Amino acid sequence: MACDLTLGRKEPCKDVVGGLKSVYFVNFGDLGTVTRANDEITNMTGNSGSLTAFKYELKGANSFEQSITASTDNGTAFFEQTLSLTLRKLSKEDHKEIKLLTYGRPHVAVEDYNGNVFVMGLEHGAEVTGGTIATGTSMGDLSGYTLTLTAMEREPANFVDAPTLADPYAGMGSASVTVTPGTNS
Repeated sequence: MACDLTLGRKEPCKDVVGGLKSVYFVNFGDLGTVTRANDEITNMTGNSGSLTAFKYELKGANSFEQSITASTDNGTAFFEQTLSLTLRKLSKEDHKEIKLLTYGRPHVAVEDYNGNVFVMGLEHGAEVTGGTIATGTSMGDLSGYTLTLTAMEREPANFVDAPTLADPYAGMGSASVTVTPGTNS
């Protein structure tokens, strides 16, 4: 049966840390054909053999959580993926990109401080479901953006095979990936 367990689990060592390092936005549908093996993404073709990922570096209060929702009565299960971002400093260039991000539903590669990369919104994309554009009240307050992105998927966000620090999509042998870093404004 497809839902029978296959492994046990020992208590792991205390050798991990929390927090997010970067996120990479890819326009919806640009991943091309995605190959998965053992719940890990092993390849993406990209549209026409290439894809562009837009990198946002992170620091501070950012998180990625996945909630499991299952109904015994209905026989259904899905995973709600929630990404909370705090982007410091306001700029007219960022305003434009935040607006486009809000209008679209990108796929999001989430990179943590343990070298893991997960793809959020793999099938249906991720939606901006809330956020703020804030100037703060006091001099020490945030002047920047807070964003909440949500995706509902049939499976938890898959790990990406063999990511590197320079390219979270490094294991995707079939696609030529262009990572577009941000600029300081």
